[in-house]
Amino acid sequence: MSAPGASSVWPMYRAMVGVGALCGLLIVSVYQATRPRIERLREEALQRAILEVVPGASSSRTFVAAADGTLSPAPPGARGGRRLHAAYGPDGALVGVALEAAGMGYQDTIRLIWGYSPEAQTAVGLKVLESKETPGLGDKILFDPAFLDNFRALDLKLAGETLVHPPVAVKHGEKREAWQVDGITGATISSKAVAKIVGESAADWAPRVRARRAELEERE
Repeated sequence: MSAPGASSVWPMYRAMVGVGALCGLLIVSVYQATRPRIERLREEALQRAILEVVPGASSSRTFVAAADGTLSPAPPGARGGRRLHAAYGPDGALVGVALEAAGMGYQDTIRLIWGYSPEAQTAVGLKVLESKETPGLGDKILFDPAFLDNFRALDLKLAGETLVHPPVAVKHGEKREAWQVDGITGATISSKAVAKIVGESAADWAPRVRARRAELEERE
């Protein structure tokens, strides 16, 4: 014999399950439908950022790094992997490379792209692509002119395969060396995070760029 009220509860439960399943199906359908456009817009934004962080660049070519250190041109439409973007001037000469990097900030992961000059062995530009840092404080890493200026001539010289001075963030106004990053007041953690992300990326990529520069200079 059924418990009292069971017959009235079952239709409600069935309706809730049905609505939940329908909502899930709609979410998945919308995601699948919009995913190509989202990825296309993200890639277009990335291409604009490449030219923004490497002064003098007018075009770029993406390379993928293999485990043995070799670089090969990325197939059209390829996503993911360890990518390097070679940037070229109007005359076709290599003017620098743009490198994607990410690391933990105060709130969440910070994704950025920065420009590197193998000739000068310096960073030459930086743009934060994604950040959830505190509004009014940490989010200044996206737009604060003085902070971004740190990465227009940040010393990243190599001694062999190692950075002579890994970049380090210091308190605002205390920068004395070309490898130091003048931090943002009230956003110490975010400032240090960006300096660390660039430093780790440079330590990884700078020796590889130097070793493979001839491959990067070759145009299609």
